[in-house]
Amino acid sequence: MKLIYVAIDGMGDMPIKQLENKTTLEAAKTPNMNALAQRGKTGLMYTVGRGIAPESDAAVISLLGYDPFKYSTGRGAIEAVGANIEMKNGDLAMRCNFATLGEGKAIVDRRAGRSLTTSEAEELAEATNREIKLTSYPATFELKATLGHRAVVVIRSKDKPLSGKIYNSDPAYAIVNGLGVAQEKVDMTLKTVNPLEDTKAAENSAALVNELIIKTHELWENHPTNIKRAAEGKLKANVLLTRDAASSIPNLFNISEHYGVNFAALADMHTELGIAKLAGMHATLLPPPSGNLEHDYDLRVKALLNALPKYDCFYIHLKGPDEPGHDGNYTLKTSIIEAVDKYFFGPLLKQISLKDNLICITSDHATPCNLKVHSDTPVPLLISGNSLGNSEEVKFCEHQCASGSLGLLEHAYTLMPKLMELRKK
Repeated sequence: MKLIYVAIDGMGDMPIKQLENKTTLEAAKTPNMNALAQRGKTGLMYTVGRGIAPESDAAVISLLGYDPFKYSTGRGAIEAVGANIEMKNGDLAMRCNFATLGEGKAIVDRRAGRSLTTSEAEELAEATNREIKLTSYPATFELKATLGHRAVVVIRSKDKPLSGKIYNSDPAYAIVNGLGVAQEKVDMTLKTVNPLEDTKAAENSAALVNELIIKTHELWENHPTNIKRAAEGKLKANVLLTRDAASSIPNLFNISEHYGVNFAALADMHTELGIAKLAGMHATLLPPPSGNLEHDYDLRVKALLNALPKYDCFYIHLKGPDEPGHDGNYTLKTSIIEAVDKYFFGPLLKQISLKDNLICITSDHATPCNLKVHSDTPVPLLISGNSLGNSEEVKFCEHQCASGSLGLLEHAYTLMPKLMELRKK
């Protein structure tokens, strides 16, 4: 029996007054996921743990069966691997945003209005790599734009190793027990990066990051790309926000060897791609969203069906609902969930048999529209396949999953061993 494991990014939510106190998943028309729920089992799950509003990296590590508190070294290293940037232990890698800085240290927008194109970001990154030299400590760096406002930077010491034990300059995320955690109440000011530990390596690392932030702001403020954006009425991408520093590469066990399967991953973002590579999967980065949901999900169904004969297990990460959750747009989030059901699961279920395939659907984290940030809310979980029999649940949503037969899983990393046992039946 093959495993098709689908994580719908940010799908989880909380009841919304304007939706008659339903969540976006509960309000959405999802006949295909409902049909899977009727032929399977449901429950709820904390992806990382109670009280933790996880970033996607820690959540996906956990979804794939690794305890993030044991295996995660920081999102920066994962992003570097996903973006194909050379990194070795002792280098310093960070996830970054091209953002908008106003007067003083006031952050106007953490994502430059979500309007920055990848080509614009690449222009800024290329100018940075070409024109900026770091002098606070002997080091070189490489900044790479990945998608839209997203980027990754790797700083390489010419002397002693650097340390990932530093704070974020991005105020939206804090470091808690080594993991990036979303903050519900955010003081939108650019943070000075300070050491998290009293070591020379952390002190040098913090100084390098602060220097890079200052110099990129000076370079970008009047860069032709930003002059053009301002003339078009768009926000400038004039500051680099850094977070989730890492100075070592995660040592994940090979998931295919561990379970005796051939595992493949279809990823929407570089984060998931990096984790899949580190886990020893055959990893594919799918084309970025085109704006046409039917086209985008059709492409993903075809990619999965083309790969289906070659591998035993698949992890598919669909980005869709997360962004409108961050924007508080419950109408758009509901419609995207409906599009996932109609254009991804609809065609897929017509092409495969539940007698031969075990399907698991969940989310890496909740992004409630009322909060506009990730939360520690448990996410819905569905497992469906021929051997699981029928269930009383009709609607796949948080409310009905709360009374599902799978119960409440305290950590997502306990799910993968269960899925591997179920696919043998």
